[in-house]
Amino acid sequence: MAHIPDGILSAPVLIGGGVVAAAGVALGLKRLDDRLIPRTAILAAALFAGSLIAVPVGPSSVHLLLSGLMGIMLGTAIFPAVLVALLLQALLFGFGGLTTLGVNTVNIALPGLLAGMALGPSIRSTGSPGLRLLAGALAGLLPVIGTGVLVALALWLSSGDYTPVASVMAVTYLPLAIGEAFVTAAAVAFLARVQPDVMRPVAP
Repeated sequence: MAHIPDGILSAPVLIGGGVVAAAGVALGLKRLDDRLIPRTAILAAALFAGSLIAVPVGPSSVHLLLSGLMGIMLGTAIFPAVLVALLLQALLFGFGGLTTLGVNTVNIALPGLLAGMALGPSIRSTGSPGLRLLAGALAGLLPVIGTGVLVALALWLSSGDYTPVASVMAVTYLPLAIGEAFVTAAAVAFLARVQPDVMRPVAP
């Protein structure tokens, strides 16, 4: 449940998430090259479509995030891409909420950005397909775990009553993290063969 609905989080958490999201979006738009707008739009659409398919896991549900791949390919532009996708989902399908839009954006975009910054250079520079697969798998796995932790943290900071729910939420993200590891590794391996330039978050 990366889409936290309205009416759950406390005001300080909502405000803090909104401030961080606004800063991330502003930085992403400032650094976004006009030639990379189509790529950003395509990945935002992929997130929009992929996260509409929710798979029940225990008392919650999970869906593809693609945040690691977006972090590698977009860099800071992941923030506006995620914001647009979540906004449309909230308006069109009632997924998540408008007051929680900032928190939800941070929960998905920030771990993806950090993974892209940490693992993107290795993925782009290594000549070893095996090492690229490993780095791609980690880039898929770690952001999902990071999102699970941030969702649990947002719930816990809002109310101590959410502590049991937050613990369960964090665990439900483990199967998704494994699935995202395979998806991201496969995507990275394919892109490295056919068009490696698209894994650079700056236009050539």
